[in-house]
Amino acid sequence: MRCMMTLLLLAISFQSWSEQRLIVGDFSSGSLRGWEEKVFNGKTRYQIVELAVNDKTTRVLRAESQASASGRVREITIDLTKSPVLHWSWRVEKSLDNLDEQTKSGDDYAARIYVVVSGGLAFWKTQSLNYVWASKMPVGSYWPNAYAKNNVIMVAQQSGIRNAGQWHQQKTNIRDDFKRYFGKDIKAIDAVAIMTDTDDSGQHVTAWYGDIFFSSE
Repeated sequence: MRCMMTLLLLAISFQSWSEQRLIVGDFSSGSLRGWEEKVFNGKTRYQIVELAVNDKTTRVLRAESQASASGRVREITIDLTKSPVLHWSWRVEKSLDNLDEQTKSGDDYAARIYVVVSGGLAFWKTQSLNYVWASKMPVGSYWPNAYAKNNVIMVAQQSGIRNAGQWHQQKTNIRDDFKRYFGKDIKAIDAVAIMTDTDDSGQHVTAWYGDIFFSSE
């Protein structure tokens, strides 16, 4: 009986461990620890705020961009063989207007979260998947980034004004996505980033990001 009980406890312990969340963005705790600022063209304002989410007040990361492009980056190695699924939540006040997102002049997004595989010293080999709240590209569509066609793929997770003003839970299997979009079996990523940017279009937009984590499923 003791042996059976021990095996049961081990099985429960393993299941709990395997389902643990690997937290990357712990915004609900009020922390931006580990998230460094990356400025491209003017500063998007990022700050932790309290907001009602599903009838519960919590902390989230607010991003406000006025013709600016800066992001927050966390360098962290994620083992995709153990935790391939990225989870996040977000909300935008509106989508951006009249953009052709496949051009440099339209390469702006109300919200985006992306994962990076570093090329190390061979920086030209760095690759990234960008999951975006698009303006007109339909949900599920993807395209090469206008500035880095061979290294960055944009994927529309949300699009347009229809779902603006509402919180949306998102998840995607990063390892599967790298196989699909780059044809590579990537076993780890090196960084996660978020960015709300409007420098190319000169528009104004506000977005909110909830906690970001990885899991086995």
